Amino acid sequence: MSKFLIAGLGNIGPEYEGTRHNIGFDVLDAFVAKHEGVYRTERLAFRSEVKYKGRFFLCIKPTTFMNLSGKSVKYWMDKEHVSTDHILIIVDDLAIPLERIRVRGTGTDAGHNGLKSIQEMLGTDKYPKLRFGIGNDFPKGSQVEYVLGKWNPHELPLIQHKKEKCVEVIESFANIGIERTMSQFNNLSFQL
Repeated sequence: MSKFLIAGLGNIGPEYEGTRHNIGFDVLDAFVAKHEGVYRTERLAFRSEVKYKGRFFLCIKPTTFMNLSGKSVKYWMDKEHVSTDHILIIVDDLAIPLERIRVRGTGTDAGHNGLKSIQEMLGTDKYPKLRFGIGNDFPKGSQVEYVLGKWNPHELPLIQHKKEKCVEVIESFANIGIERTMSQFNNLSFQL
C-alpha cells in the first residue's frame, strides 16, 4: 500500500483558529473528516491515519508552531519512511489571489516561515506543496494582522468551496501524481 504524508501547516491554540494562516490545518481537517479519521496527540503533531483507494495517508498538524514546522515534518517522514515525493504540504499564500490555489512539485519557500523551516530540515525545496491563495487585500504595513486575522464573513462560502476542492487535490495527488494534479487544478478560478 502506497504511503503518503500530508501536513497541514498552522499554529496551535484557540486564538489562531479560523485565521488565514491556519488554512493548512483547516484543509487537512476537511480531508480527515471526509474519510472519518480521528486525530491523536502524538510527538510533535496531531496525527490521523486515513485509507483511501489503496493508499495510506498519515495526516499531521504540527504542534511546533509554524516557524518550526520542519521539525515535525522531518520526524514523521523519517519515522514512517516516507519519501519527499510522497509528502504534500498545505499552506496559506499571500502572493496567490483568494480565488486560486496552486499545486507544485518543487519551489522556494517564497518567504513562508513554515516552508522555510521544512526546506531547512529536509535540505531541499523539491517536495510537493498545495498553496491556498489568501490574497493580499490589506493596507501597507498590516501584513501580520491580515495573515493572523480571521476570514471576513463574506469570504467564508468561497473558503468552504476551496477547502472541498483541496480535499480533491490531496486525493488526486495520491492517485494520479503531482504533474497531472497540477494540470487539473492550477488553472481553476473559484467563484461563488
